[in-house]
Amino acid sequence: MEILASRTLFRPADYQRSVSFYRDAIGLAIAREYGGGTVFYAGQSLIELAGHGPPTTPGGPFPGALWLQVRDLYATQDELRCRGVEIAREARPEPWGLHEMHVTDPDGVTLIFVQIPEDHPLRRDTRG
Repeated sequence: MEILASRTLFRPADYQRSVSFYRDAIGLAIAREYGGGTVFYAGQSLIELAGHGPPTTPGGPFPGALWLQVRDLYATQDELRCRGVEIAREARPEPWGLHEMHVTDPDGVTLIFVQIPEDHPLRRDTRG
């Protein structure tokens, strides 16, 4: 099997509210819009909000979280606060060496914003 592309797909309870959250509050750029949906750039991935089909319910079929790497977590936290985004869990260093902050989208999905410090193993060149 060859995977050519992937994206995370949400079916929000309130489509316009979620578009506003990801576009205006979080500040993601729109990759494309189509009749009933909006696709956002999210680093090397895409997030699609579909205004069709049954909505995803909190605690329902999406049990995980979105992991979004940023260059400066603390500046991102300040920026989101200035945009009126509620921070569910403050930015802080974790025992595993990453710095993380949590935000919850309008449908209860956790967005984990992550900063990888210069000395963290994820920054090592493993190509040998």
